[in-house]
Amino acid sequence: MAEENKFHPAAMCPPSSMISVEDAVNLVLSITKRLEPVTVPLHEALGLILATDLQAPDPLPPYPASMKDGFAVVAADGPGDYPVVAESRAGNDAEGVVVSPGTVAYITTGGPVPDGADAVVQVENTQEIERSSEGMKRVRILTGVSKGHDIRPVGYDIEKGTVVLRSGEKIGAAEIGLLATIGIIMVKVYPRPTISVLSTGDELVDPSSHSLGRGQIRDSNRAMLLAACAQEQCKVCDLGIVRDEKEDLENMLDKAISVGADVILSSGGVSMGDKDLVKILLEKRGTTHFNRVLMKPGKPLTFATIDIAATETQPEKKILAFGLPGNPVSCLVCFHLMAIPAIRCLAGWRDPKPCRVNACISEPIRLDPFRPEFHRATVWWEQDNGSGNPGFVAASTGHQVSSRLLSMKSATALLELPVGNTILTAGTMVRALLISDISYMNAFQKSVSKECQSSGGQSARGHYQTTEDSSKAENGDKEIKVAILTVSDTVASGAGPDRSGPRAVSVVNSASEGLGGARVVATAAVHDAVDAIQECIQRWSDHDKVDLILTTGGTGFTPRDVTPEATKPLLHKEAPGLVQVMLQESLKVTKTAVLSRAVAGIRGSTLIINMPGNPNAVAECMDALMPALPHALRQLRGDKKEKHPRHVPHADSKPADVWEVSYSMASNHSKDCSCSH
Repeated sequence: MAEENKFHPAAMCPPSSMISVEDAVNLVLSITKRLEPVTVPLHEALGLILATDLQAPDPLPPYPASMKDGFAVVAADGPGDYPVVAESRAGNDAEGVVVSPGTVAYITTGGPVPDGADAVVQVENTQEIERSSEGMKRVRILTGVSKGHDIRPVGYDIEKGTVVLRSGEKIGAAEIGLLATIGIIMVKVYPRPTISVLSTGDELVDPSSHSLGRGQIRDSNRAMLLAACAQEQCKVCDLGIVRDEKEDLENMLDKAISVGADVILSSGGVSMGDKDLVKILLEKRGTTHFNRVLMKPGKPLTFATIDIAATETQPEKKILAFGLPGNPVSCLVCFHLMAIPAIRCLAGWRDPKPCRVNACISEPIRLDPFRPEFHRATVWWEQDNGSGNPGFVAASTGHQVSSRLLSMKSATALLELPVGNTILTAGTMVRALLISDISYMNAFQKSVSKECQSSGGQSARGHYQTTEDSSKAENGDKEIKVAILTVSDTVASGAGPDRSGPRAVSVVNSASEGLGGARVVATAAVHDAVDAIQECIQRWSDHDKVDLILTTGGTGFTPRDVTPEATKPLLHKEAPGLVQVMLQESLKVTKTAVLSRAVAGIRGSTLIINMPGNPNAVAECMDALMPALPHALRQLRGDKKEKHPRHVPHADSKPADVWEVSYSMASNHSKDCSCSH
């Protein structure tokens, strides 16, 4: 088909040469052909691609139908009192029912409009006058209507012969309903591809193994690829783990062919080691099109095709074989870039390439000087993406080493970064290839994806910290552990995004140095319920030994605002001064800040502070508290070296070292904000 041959690479090169990602994808797609269509029952067509145009055999509605419950009238009659001569309900054909001038008929939504009637008056614009045991006898029409009012004429929704779905469209729930409406019960579609998945490596053991021998690792790639194929709605065949032996690999390849695979996905055995035999096997059994791609991660990627001769039961076919790298991240990134377009092309997609958007990075990112990088990130939509305009924002998932599968956790996109010997500054626009549904990602989860829960993550400033280069480790200091709790029925139920929680994470990250090396170690969102709030605070303070807990939201006057009531009984000591400082700062912005009922105090060695629900107010309050927080946290941790700063009269005071904290607040609160903090 012409559509299937449009993906010719810009430059063909020998398999051993390095090929660009774009050329590699185009080469794969130029070879891949759609599977032969099949006909399936309507209930099995969900998620498949339609293989033929479908037309409506009948008009919809097939008769003039009422849009409302009311009365079928002659529009020229106008308002007045009329006898009700008949009823027309959905489900009957109103045969023999005639509305003449000076009469009306009761009609329900979807009911056939009787002969003679040319408009419908909804029941809300009528008044019952007389009723008998048989039903309504007379009605008063209160408003006049024009001819055709609230009537769906024949073919109003779908005209006979209309193409309701076209070849190449994906069948979703609405499409299933539409096909049922026009009486289609068997659908011609492109079938789901069959994918065989295997892992190679002498070091691999099944994930069910409770203990690992020296040199052994659990096989993560196979489970990951099987799940990724299932997300693409493929039929999957698990071929297990194969040892790095020629005979074992040969037998497994024969098995993959025998099960009728359209695609073979193997991981490992495609690099330069003496036991990397997959590449050699694919070259022997088929045609290798490339085995090195200019990308990071994932350079050792092999793509080959295996031609299968026709048999009595099956026509000739071409199997696509992807030898994916063994490193978990490289494996999954290559799957998204190369295998998914091929799978979607087989399944009949019009444009099988993944969706790309432009995104504004929220932190600095260093470019790789040798290869284009596909940087794992979380992407979400913001009304202000940092440039003053609405758009997508992207945050790195942390360390990008190819063996570290944590960098794929929560990743919804791959940032396509060019080669360079520089650092992209925060706010730079980059192209992001979407690899996951981003609709479920609320702002809270976006911030968690910034490695808040990992000790080796990338901070909001783009600086990589490890235990080896941390000066705090040398000094024996412990990091300040921070937990952030969003209290909101809306956020907890998933009905809306969390804005205050992520802002608190951003503020803590920005103020990390000033707080003595603070790191967000836990985040959560709970309903406005005392039990839920207390359970979270108690777990973090008593069990997890968090140094600082910040709650956001639930401190106002509404009936559901119960954060102070949940917090206060848990405190061993109150700290009213912190609340007063926050109130003074908030009053500079809005007079309604006086309505805040926030509390602060100490439980064990944990400082707990109720923050406002407004995200900008969170930043302002943290700004106000920063001069005192480092000192307070050091005291709570029992630092014997920590002393109170010397108090001097204001006129003579000079900034003491203890106040010289370096931090950067995320943003300033709009001075014309009128909402309550």
